[in-house]
Amino acid sequence: MSIKIQPLPNEVVDLIAAGEVIDSVAAAIRELAENAIDAGATRITITINLELWCIQIADNGEGMDLDNLRECAKPHCTSKISSCEDLWQITSLGFRGEALHSLAQLSNLDISSRVKESDEPGWRVAYDRYGEPIEEEVTAIAPGTIVLVEDLFGSIPVRRKGFPSKNQQLKSIQETIYQLALCHPQITWQMYQVEKPWFSLNPGANAQETLPQILKQVQVSDLQALTKTIDLPITQESQSDEIQAQLDLILGLPDRCHRRRPDWIKVAVNGRFVRIRELEQTMIGSFARALPRDRYPIIFSHFHLPPHQIDWNRHPAKTEIYLHEINFWRETVNQTIEQALRLSPVDLENTHNHRISTLIKAAEPSGSYRLQRKIHKSPKHDFQNLIELRAVAQVSNTYIVAEHPNGVWLIEQHIAHERVLYEQLVESWQLVPIEPPLVVTQLTAKQLTQLQRLGLEVEAFGDEMWAIRTIPEMLKKRDDLQAAILELSLGGDLQTAQVATACRSAIRNGTPLDVEAMQTLLNQWQQTRNPRTCPHGRPIYLPLEESALSRFFRRHWVIGKSHGI
Repeated sequence: MSIKIQPLPNEVVDLIAAGEVIDSVAAAIRELAENAIDAGATRITITINLELWCIQIADNGEGMDLDNLRECAKPHCTSKISSCEDLWQITSLGFRGEALHSLAQLSNLDISSRVKESDEPGWRVAYDRYGEPIEEEVTAIAPGTIVLVEDLFGSIPVRRKGFPSKNQQLKSIQETIYQLALCHPQITWQMYQVEKPWFSLNPGANAQETLPQILKQVQVSDLQALTKTIDLPITQESQSDEIQAQLDLILGLPDRCHRRRPDWIKVAVNGRFVRIRELEQTMIGSFARALPRDRYPIIFSHFHLPPHQIDWNRHPAKTEIYLHEINFWRETVNQTIEQALRLSPVDLENTHNHRISTLIKAAEPSGSYRLQRKIHKSPKHDFQNLIELRAVAQVSNTYIVAEHPNGVWLIEQHIAHERVLYEQLVESWQLVPIEPPLVVTQLTAKQLTQLQRLGLEVEAFGDEMWAIRTIPEMLKKRDDLQAAILELSLGGDLQTAQVATACRSAIRNGTPLDVEAMQTLLNQWQQTRNPRTCPHGRPIYLPLEESALSRFFRRHWVIGKSHGI
């Protein structure tokens, strides 16, 4: 017997942030699909006919018996909550009991359902504008539910005039399904327009397998998946058995995929997409100096939280919520992204198979470098717990060839060293005095302001002359110090200055390295927070997987066939 659907008490209805939840075709589909997910469906088939304002959603969920069918379209009737206390313990997608009643008011509503694992027959019930049954009959149906909505908004014809174009409605519907599919990757989705296939989404183990079906230019190997169990801060609302949460993070690796607009920075909580702007800004900030200029990351973060951490009762469409302990969650997101961006043994399987046939090109032309850069060993680095990456050779005095158990990597030495130096500067931006001071000429007022803003001590030294008395420590022993200081004076914030300093100080391409120096650089590079890209967003390494090399050289051919026998 299925859980009984019953009216909510008046005191619960009064506490709900209510409003008409059905304001578009996409909203109707969202509400019905969420009901199917709450019913445990693993396959959902949706057919739409926008010309006739018709929707049909079929699922293989638990189904409803006749008693529940009679109650489900009445106002504020639900099986998911029953008291005021339940509003703070919500674990389902739907809980207000408004969706089916709203659809009954706005359309001709017809529901057929049969309870799973029951000998009872299926029933079809049609409803009037008040959600009361007006027609009941036994029907042949597989376990699950079929909801038919015809003449949507027919009772309010003026509503239809304000709707966007058909293409815009289809785009909104598609986005709705994509959101649900990412939150519930175990479900098979089949979409039809007037009984013709539109699109489908196959189930997967997690959102990493679903996202490439949505963003066609993204491959599974372009994404990093990380699941993190989180110990929650203790509060008065915490329960003894609810002190942990889970964060499922899917992100596009910055050396492989990114976007022109911040349109794929997504947050979901307990199976539903929501807007939490503080977390979205944190996710963008976590990719600072990891992406090319004016590019944005691809991130999907799905929080699985105990009910006491959330207040869903903020917005009628449940798209905005109150998330308690928001600063804690911002720090958690930042740390999890940093962990996901690091190199790990898991990454050895996620390589660029399709890049093997790509010609290797120099990452930067010869520059006006005047100093022989050196790679210095640092006692601060702990080289334990690194992946097995052994330097074996150097190509064109530019690329380090490194061997690991699953293949070969090529690491561009200049930008790998640039990443190392940049992160050192971020951790410790030190200005040191120099004697004698550096004397520069012909600085504009804007350049003087910029140097002072970076903390450099600058004094007038005569007519159109200035003495620089403190400089970044990393630049102190350079013979092109004046050019470096002039570069810093051209503008940008402290981070820009740190990038410029790291780039100028990094070992140049074309510099020969012995094996010991290469190995030291590889170890230091692996220890950085974001070893995938340089501070300008360029990829640092090219992984060549052993299995891909085997396919390229056809080492798995049958001997007889390879000899023409």
